Amino acid sequence: ATISAEAAKHNAKPISAKISCGGLSAVNDEILCFAFEAVARDTPCEGMKLIIEHIPLHAQCRTCNQRFDVNLSMPKCTECGSEDFELLADAPLLLEEIELQTD
Repeated sequence: ATISAEAAKHNAKPISAKISCGGLSAVNDEILCFAFEAVARDTPCEGMKLIIEHIPLHAQCRTCNQRFDVNLSMPKCTECGSEDFELLADAPLLLEEIELQTD
């Protein structure tokens, strides 16, 4: 379902939408918000606020088995400092929540 369809189903106006994306998704907040504003123009979604949450990339150390959030500028285990780790599945781009306003 689309945001517009969900709002129509509840006879409401969409106020905001929260999306989440993984660390490797290369989502640029400014560009995504600009694109959203452009496609929302002249629709019930015009004027909506887009909230973007970036989910850290996770890894598991092959040396100490610790799971940790990867710092891409210094990729190493936060527990033992090893650079031998496996990247875990990245979070997909998801629509998490829609805030609607009813009259």
